[in-house]
Amino acid sequence: MLEKLRLIFTIPELRNKVLFTLALLAVYRIGWQIPLPMIDQEAVSEFAKNMSGDLTKFLAKVSVFSGSQLNQATIFGLGIMPYISASIILQLMGTVYKPLEELKKEGEAGRKKINEYTRYLTVVLCLIQSAGYLWFVIMADPTGTGAQNMTNEAFEVASTGKLTLGWQMTAILIMTSGSVFLMWLGEQIDEYGIGNGISLLIMAGIVAMMPSALMSLLRNATFELNGFNSGIGLEKIIMLVMMFVGVVVGVVFVTLGQRRIPTQSAKHVRGRRVYGGTRQYMPLRVNQAGVMPIIFAQSLLMIPPFIFGYLGGGEGYFSGMMGGLGNLLGDPTSMVYNLIYIAMIYFFCYFWTAITFNPKEISDNMKDNGTFIPGYRPGRRTEDYLEKVIERITYVGAGFLALIAVVPTIISELLGVDYMVASFYGGTGLLIAVSVAFDLVQKIDSHLVMRNHAGLLE
Repeated sequence: MLEKLRLIFTIPELRNKVLFTLALLAVYRIGWQIPLPMIDQEAVSEFAKNMSGDLTKFLAKVSVFSGSQLNQATIFGLGIMPYISASIILQLMGTVYKPLEELKKEGEAGRKKINEYTRYLTVVLCLIQSAGYLWFVIMADPTGTGAQNMTNEAFEVASTGKLTLGWQMTAILIMTSGSVFLMWLGEQIDEYGIGNGISLLIMAGIVAMMPSALMSLLRNATFELNGFNSGIGLEKIIMLVMMFVGVVVGVVFVTLGQRRIPTQSAKHVRGRRVYGGTRQYMPLRVNQAGVMPIIFAQSLLMIPPFIFGYLGGGEGYFSGMMGGLGNLLGDPTSMVYNLIYIAMIYFFCYFWTAITFNPKEISDNMKDNGTFIPGYRPGRRTEDYLEKVIERITYVGAGFLALIAVVPTIISELLGVDYMVASFYGGTGLLIAVSVAFDLVQKIDSHLVMRNHAGLLE
């Protein structure tokens, strides 16, 4: 393995791509630590610790998916989530809004135009989300002064009434610029680096938070056999390790899982030679959508708690009902939340597969190339068969993603482990990290194989 890693850096083009990607990820990690001006980070951390348990779990889950640090007010506080949300909105609109659907059919020119619209929408969402984030995390103050999380100098200016609006606008613009800069970093990695830039940024945020979650687990552990009902003993640690290994093995197994459809090419004669007639297969991935359904579902589940929480801020029956709904939908351990979560994962699995896999187009291409599936006539019969197969394997892939998505809740409730630890070492965070890392290895493999070298997985 060391020899193969050394080989990566002996190929100039691949070495430059890897080093460029690492450099941009380092820039991302540096910006992660830069706080907003006039913010008392210790006060913000204390404020985050004093929030309700359900809200803390919700923010922890959002941080995993957005590659952000919501318990600290930094310039990259929003992470990459506004860009992901904008992409989801345009993907959904592309199926119902005719002009966007026509743009998708225009090839590279249409894709560039949709990317441009995505950037504009990202800026709008950044402004909205940064304003909501600052209002909720920074300016929230039970005393009513609205400045408990500011530095002493900022508080003195705020007390004169000259800072509040100007400071908030400055902070909103800084956080918006930070998220737009992250979007640009992801695009640069896509074009000049290696791997999917946005996914790598999310993975970098997850991996960076894993050591602190592990240290938190070890600090509360006793390393003694004291049963499953008292503290974090040796039994729970062993079970967490087993869950870690099981999820990694399961993710790799499902990622590599394929349904191979046999195909037969027709024979044709050119001169005195006979071409075609060979048997091949069409590989259909079990998890055709990857980790995108989980990211889509989680990003949409972020919205209702904030809306209902805002509507439930007053008094009366309506406000109480809205506040109750906000608490219910913002609690990752509630039954309603997880049922909605699973339903959305299934929906986005089929939705994303329908976007990326078109049975009619594949059937037409096979017919034009003289290829057919044994036992099925080219055209409509082949299209129906492919659609039936992809529906069945998508159901299995969606079930696996749904199981992985609720594992942290099961571990947190049954074993009494902190939700942050469970989400990193036995659930969705680990799923995203392993899937993105595996995709990165496959892309490095393709570069090595093109130059007649053995791949990393061989």
